[in-house]
Amino acid sequence: MAIDARDAEAFYTTALGRLTARLLRRKLLAWWPSCANLSILGLGHTGPYLHLWREQAQRSIAVSPAQLGLAPWPLGRPSQACTAEEDALPFPDLTFDRILLVHGLEQADHARRTLREAWRLLKDDGRLIIVVPNRRGLWAHSESTPFGHGQPYSQGQLARLLASLFFQVEQQDSALFIPPLDWPPLLRGFNLWERAGHAIAPQFAGLTLVEASKDIHGIIPVHQRAAGRRVLVDAGR
Repeated sequence: MAIDARDAEAFYTTALGRLTARLLRRKLLAWWPSCANLSILGLGHTGPYLHLWREQAQRSIAVSPAQLGLAPWPLGRPSQACTAEEDALPFPDLTFDRILLVHGLEQADHARRTLREAWRLLKDDGRLIIVVPNRRGLWAHSESTPFGHGQPYSQGQLARLLASLFFQVEQQDSALFIPPLDWPPLLRGFNLWERAGHAIAPQFAGLTLVEASKDIHGIIPVHQRAAGRRVLVDAGR
């Protein structure tokens, strides 16, 4: 069952959600320290993360799948957010330098079509980051967080899926070794859980992170591409 944007937004207001966002933001910045003058697309529920580059990027747009709905856009800039069909996004080919996919791929009705759209929209030298629940971790099996819904992936599964759709994996990482419980005594050891998990059992992380580049030799068959691209809700203010 898919979550909606209100559920995801509520999670990030909890102590566990704030720690999760802080950890992921740190990892995302390590991979993309600067996106000055670049065009960035966030797919899924990316509000807690897109603001890392919003002030420096040439353009920063958040798109949520129709079934997820739209969460409030962060304050500070006019809204650039919409919902759309995940396999028919309303942008021309080669539009974005960076695409961030969080709370998106595991929620997608058609994961392969979603990634084909990302391939189409990404510039030839662009980069894609995907954050998904790890199928071996506790987070994929707990419905108390947004990562406990949809289709989880192991690093190997995600790498093979990307390779089959003409992406090349550049680097991989894992995150969230603490049990998905919003319990203050447990959360006080959040950083210790992270360090110990990476050292002892990285395969049991809650999340898998992958950065991929576009394989410019890849070809998307014409008959598999969406014919129409339609915005369902425009939240611009």
